[in-house]
Amino acid sequence: MFRHYSVIMMFTLKFWFVFWLLSVTGCSPAPKVLDAGLASYYADFFQGKTTASGEPYDSIRMTAAHRELPFGQKVLVTNLSNNRTVEVTINDRGPYVQKRIIDLSKSAAKELQMLHEGVVKVEIALID
Repeated sequence: MFRHYSVIMMFTLKFWFVFWLLSVTGCSPAPKVLDAGLASYYADFFQGKTTASGEPYDSIRMTAAHRELPFGQKVLVTNLSNNRTVEVTINDRGPYVQKRIIDLSKSAAKELQMLHEGVVKVEIALID
């Protein structure tokens, strides 16, 4: 019986050690991939215009437009051609061009190194 108890204690200690290690190192599960498709970015013309959420568009902020995600939702956008990522907050509706899944602010597009191409393939993951 003592041997059985020590095996259970060993597994319990391993579980708590892994749990502690993950919490201390800040590791969290990978964000849940939501969609993949084409991304574009806002033209300079939209600077200061009111977004669907009511706040003015600011090309310097890390924001984006999505057709369905709630305002305030944070998403991780990955440029699939170079694996660069950026975290943006949804604050507008769109894009209204077929086959595009997200419109990014100019700063977010710059982080993804997509200013020259204009439209790139991306992956969107939800951030909890």
